[in-house]
Amino acid sequence: MTIEYAPQGLYGVLTPQANTTVEPELAILTPIGCAWINGRLTSAKPTMEQRLVDYYDSLGDSLTQFANAPLKAIAVACTGASYLCGRDREDALVEAWSGRAGAPVITAARSVVAALTALGAKRVGLASPYPESLNRASAAYWMSRGFEVAATASAFVESSSFHPIYSLRGGAALKAVDDLRATDVDAIVMLGTGMPTLKAILTRNAAGGPPVLSCMLAMTWATVSVVQGETADRTSLGAWMTGKSWGGLHRLP
Repeated sequence: MTIEYAPQGLYGVLTPQANTTVEPELAILTPIGCAWINGRLTSAKPTMEQRLVDYYDSLGDSLTQFANAPLKAIAVACTGASYLCGRDREDALVEAWSGRAGAPVITAARSVVAALTALGAKRVGLASPYPESLNRASAAYWMSRGFEVAATASAFVESSSFHPIYSLRGGAALKAVDDLRATDVDAIVMLGTGMPTLKAILTRNAAGGPPVLSCMLAMTWATVSVVQGETADRTSLGAWMTGKSWGGLHRLP
C-alpha cells in the first residue's frame, strides 16, 4: 500500500531514549518520497553500558511499538549496543528480529560494515564520542568484523550536560575528523548516532582525502538501498557521502 508522505517507502527507526540527533539527521538525509516513524529504546538501568545492553535484550518487544504500520524496513540507530553485544550475537539477533518484524531489521553498526566493504576499506580511522570503556569495546567490534583500527581521535567531552554524547556540537566531529585526515587510513568513520556529523561529511568529503562517513549516514544508505533495490556499492555510497542523495539538504543548519 502507498502512504501519502512515503510513496517510495515507509521505514521504522528505533532510537535510544535520550538521543536528540537521529530524527534531525534523518530529516536531512532521507530522499524525497521516503519517510520514517520513530520508536524509542528505553531502559531504567543506571549506567550507559547497562542501558545499551538492555536495549538489545528488550529490542524484540520494542518492535511492537510500530504495531501493523506497513514498514519496508526497520533501522536500529544504536551502535554502542552492537559493540557490547558482539558480532555473532548481533547477527543472530538481527535474523530473529527480522523474522518477528516481517521486514528487514538493519543495525547502524552492520551498516557501517557494509559501507566500509563497499569502499574497499580495511584500515579505518575512528572519530569517537565515547568514553574509554566503550572505545575498547568499539575497537574490538570493528576488528571482529575484519577491519584494522589504524587511528583514533576523540570527540568525547566530560560534561555536566544531560548526556556527554547527545550534547556535543558539530565542531567536535569536525575536529576529530581533521585529526585523522593526515593519518594512513582508507576511510574515516564518525561513531555513534548521537554526535552531529553531517557538516563534517559534506565539507571534508568535498576537500578530498580519505572518505568520511558516519553511522547515521551508513544506516540511512543501507536501509533505503535495501528497499529501493539499489546496489550497495561505492558509486551508490558516494552519492550519499557528497549529499547528492539527501532529500533535506536545505534543512542543514
